[in-house]
Amino acid sequence: MFGFRKAKKPEGFEFIVCGLGNPGLRYAKTRHNVGFMAIDFIAEKLGVKVNRLKFKSLCGEAEIGGKKVLFMKPSTFMNKSGEAVREAAQFYKIPPERAIIIFDDISLPPGKIRIRRKGSDGGHNGMKNIIYLSGSDDFPRIKVGIGAKPHPDYELADWVLSEFSREDFQAVFSRMEDIFNALCLIVEGKTDEAMNLYN
Repeated sequence: MFGFRKAKKPEGFEFIVCGLGNPGLRYAKTRHNVGFMAIDFIAEKLGVKVNRLKFKSLCGEAEIGGKKVLFMKPSTFMNKSGEAVREAAQFYKIPPERAIIIFDDISLPPGKIRIRRKGSDGGHNGMKNIIYLSGSDDFPRIKVGIGAKPHPDYELADWVLSEFSREDFQAVFSRMEDIFNALCLIVEGKTDEAMNLYN
């Protein structure tokens, strides 16, 4: 259905795909790192490595539908994700409309996907920093549900930095194939189709 192969050259990217998360083993399996998990899954599907340090991120490259795509996992920690996205976007002259962000959303149940062409940060600190530093909210995004806090008094930071229960992890991981397919459609200019299929 989708054509993709390893990119021959690291320059001339047409799209950025950035998954949000926090670096380090301490955070690897936490709810806030769904963006990193998605990038890892997508990279494995494409047969590429996201391990080259550049733009304050671990980077990798591939082609999707004939378009050169730069994959990013910022190493800045979540609240400064915009530094990485801004550097890469400025270097390759990529507008916000072609920088796709994948991140967690506590307003969605575990495994629920919501694709949007643009929008507010929704209270997500990573997106807040990206929008602030770029001066635009025109970033297409794939939001992945991680579930709401179990109790109103529960600290939000403690919740998003907690590890998934087995059930919630399975719910999220079962949608990774859909996230990959949705991403391919967005890159190929079929965002409406992606929204209709996966929202």
